[in-house]
Amino acid sequence: MVYWLTRLLLIPLARLVWRPAVEGRANVPATGPVLIASNHLSFVDSMVIPLVAPRRVVFLAKAEYFRATDLRGRLLGKFFAALGAIPVERASHRAAQEALDATLEVLSRGDAFGIYPEGTRSRDGRLYRGRTGVAWLALTAGCPVVPVGLIGTEQIQPVGARFPRVRRITVRFGQPMEFPDYHGRARSGVARREVTDQIMDAIAELSGQPRCTTYNERSELT
Repeated sequence: MVYWLTRLLLIPLARLVWRPAVEGRANVPATGPVLIASNHLSFVDSMVIPLVAPRRVVFLAKAEYFRATDLRGRLLGKFFAALGAIPVERASHRAAQEALDATLEVLSRGDAFGIYPEGTRSRDGRLYRGRTGVAWLALTAGCPVVPVGLIGTEQIQPVGARFPRVRRITVRFGQPMEFPDYHGRARSGVARREVTDQIMDAIAELSGQPRCTTYNERSELT
């Protein structure tokens, strides 16, 4: 109920401020588990996708947002909680596995889960090499992947900016991707790499970003 009320209140505001051009919404399966794999340009990406997608999309969020004491932090925590975000401890030595386990739980419920294969947002606008966790999830859960290309979200809240700006954005949902030839090969590093590269190729086609062959470095600002 809180989630749908939040959407009802925020979608008109999002349309007014972001004026999003949304393409391919019908490509997102109406039911069943699905990974929404997107490029990552801005802090607001995890707000944009849930508000324009045709169904609920769950994201992971830093646990710090849920226990912040300052006003901005508390508001962000409440906002992410209302959207159904799952808190994770990024500093934990088991953080990566805990994040994967949490994602599998979401998919096992038949829900949609949003993921950024780059691992963290791009600070220079390039699309970085994808990390293979997205392939492991898709092959383990046996679910389709819908690639997403976000365009212009870096102008809403550039790195270092404290508050969002009024900018027009584009969100492109691509055709669902399935990988029957890789069934049962989630433990294969070669299979995970190949599937991840296919997903990143689809994201690049949607976003139009220049490619980078290296991994993106993590930052506490992401």
